[in-house]
This record gives sequence, C-alpha cells and structure tokens, in this order.
Amino acid sequence: MGIIIWLIVGGIIGWLASLIMRTDAQQGIILNIIVGIIGAFIGGWLGSVLGIGGGDINSGDFSISGLLLSLVGAIVLLAIVNLFRRGRVR
Repeated sequence: MGIIIWLIVGGIIGWLASLIMRTDAQQGIILNIIVGIIGAFIGGWLGSVLGIGGGDINSGDFSISGLLLSLVGAIVLLAIVNLFRRGRVR
C-alpha cells in the first residue's frame, strides 16, 4: 500500500512544484511523480540537516510539515534542473 501512496502524493507534490516553477507545460504525470518522490527525499534530507521535524508517509506519521518539506525539496530539484537546462533559475 505504501508504493501507491508514494505515487499519489509524489504526483501531487511534483505537480504543485511544477506549477510554482512554471514547468508544468514541459512535464507529464510520470515526471511529476518522479519529481515529487525525489523532492520528498531532498526535503527530508534538508529537514534532518536543519533540524526541522517532518512526518514520514509510510510510518503513518503523516503531517503538513512533511508535505511542505517535500514541496520545498521538489522546488529545489526543479530549480537545479532549470539551472543546468537553461543556465538560470526561473
């Protein structure tokens, strides 16, 4: 059941990040899911480095702070991709 939740939440987080970074027209649902899942890992890592606690989707400790950290991680990932693709962050 955890993989289905990862796909759904990853897709939503990736889609929101692509809307914020204005890359939604270039991405499909598969890329949104990938960006959301990788963004969740980046956000979790940033949260642990900065000492910010976030919830884990799999452990049932689902929280708004965990979703926000995932969104921040996905935005950071898209900014890095835009930097390499275009030479600037949008």
